[in-house]
Amino acid sequence: MVIFHGSNIIVDKPSYGVGRPDNDYGSGFYCTEDIELAGEWAATGIAGGFVNEYELDTDSLNIIYLNNGDYHILNWLALLMNNRVVRVTSPVEKRGLEYVITHFLPDIENADVIVGYRADDSYFSFSRAFLSNSITLQQLSHAMKYGDLGLQVMLRSKSAFSSISFTCSYPVDGNEYYPKRMARDRAARTAFQELLEKEDRTGLYLSDIMRKEIIDDDSGIFKIISG
Repeated sequence: MVIFHGSNIIVDKPSYGVGRPDNDYGSGFYCTEDIELAGEWAATGIAGGFVNEYELDTDSLNIIYLNNGDYHILNWLALLMNNRVVRVTSPVEKRGLEYVITHFLPDIENADVIVGYRADDSYFSFSRAFLSNSITLQQLSHAMKYGDLGLQVMLRSKSAFSSISFTCSYPVDGNEYYPKRMARDRAARTAFQELLEKEDRTGLYLSDIMRKEIIDDDSGIFKIISG
């Protein structure tokens, strides 16, 4: 697997155990298979940065694909909320957060690599809206699936870090990629506002899931929605 990491520096030897624990999937090394997306990650300003390219030998690795049929959108959401710092603003949101984490958190103990949606600040708003019953599960799934997010590949185990090899790096022109990064963010925020204005009378709100006491063992419906 060829993967890319956008940064303001050249990272020729990713270090195991280094990384913020409050990232989407916890502490690890976050990459993508999309070189253009990595370019945007590197361009946090007009100064630009670097896209680092790697080869990842996946033969002996246990890879969890959060977007395949074994998992669904609430598994992704539970993992995200279990790691990110979430400041709840109401009792409703607090109860929703606790329910999602308690009933839908996937077991990643033996995972070497996790592949799934990323949740930058703009798309994190969709997750918060679902927790507060502002949008339905169907709307959340649609936003994640059709939003121009890209997928992230997160290396989390010693085995994964020993299976990655640096290939090369490319300079990123901030004058080109920073506007692309900002345009993606603006598009996400616009989509969020449009979604909030739509009423879904047939979808499942989190309050419905909690009231019916739907848990992960009943996940057939979630897989259909997420598929």
